[in-house]
Amino acid sequence: MALPSIALPGQLLGPSNKYLPGPGTHIYESQIYASIAGPVISSPSKPSKTTASAPTKSSSKLLPLLSIQRTPSTSALSPGTLGGSGNDIILPEVESVVLARVLRLGPRFASIEILVVGESVCREGFQGLIRREDIRATEKDKVKVEECFRVGDLVRGMVISLGDQSNYYISTAQNEYGVIIATSEAGNNMYPISWKEFRDPKTGATETRKVAKPF
Repeated sequence: MALPSIALPGQLLGPSNKYLPGPGTHIYESQIYASIAGPVISSPSKPSKTTASAPTKSSSKLLPLLSIQRTPSTSALSPGTLGGSGNDIILPEVESVVLARVLRLGPRFASIEILVVGESVCREGFQGLIRREDIRATEKDKVKVEECFRVGDLVRGMVISLGDQSNYYISTAQNEYGVIIATSEAGNNMYPISWKEFRDPKTGATETRKVAKPF
């Protein structure tokens, strides 16, 4: 499993037998998860003085240390950035690609919180809406919001409008946009099997979603 370049809180990073947990991560059931949002860093772990003076079999195979960088570097900030170094505020712009978490569902829209803009993690989330007509490019009149998203899903989309004073408008109509991380009703991380479905690897059950380019 490849390490993600940017992690969100609760995202699986890798097994504890291949990595060591560092700042910004935690272990749950022998798996390492992100505790905060930010870029993922894998660095060589440093042996202790005792290990260095008396090497053992376990110390000869030091595991990489996984950590989450709290503040993105200024070089990674998008053009929609205000303020100087140390006080940068990342703002979504039209055509910005964002990662967001689904908060609420309505009959005509999904309410989301924007967490990442481009390659930059937002210090504070921005409110957004994915309207029913912006979910798919075809058969818009047949789209049902509850069949495309569930609360807690992580969605990749594009900003199509700055919207009103409260919400940005996001589209997932293109193939590469949609749900990228989904949890089943049983609480397991699922994997995509088509443009419209995810599968729970433990129960085998499938659930409908608007899937971001699955293959």
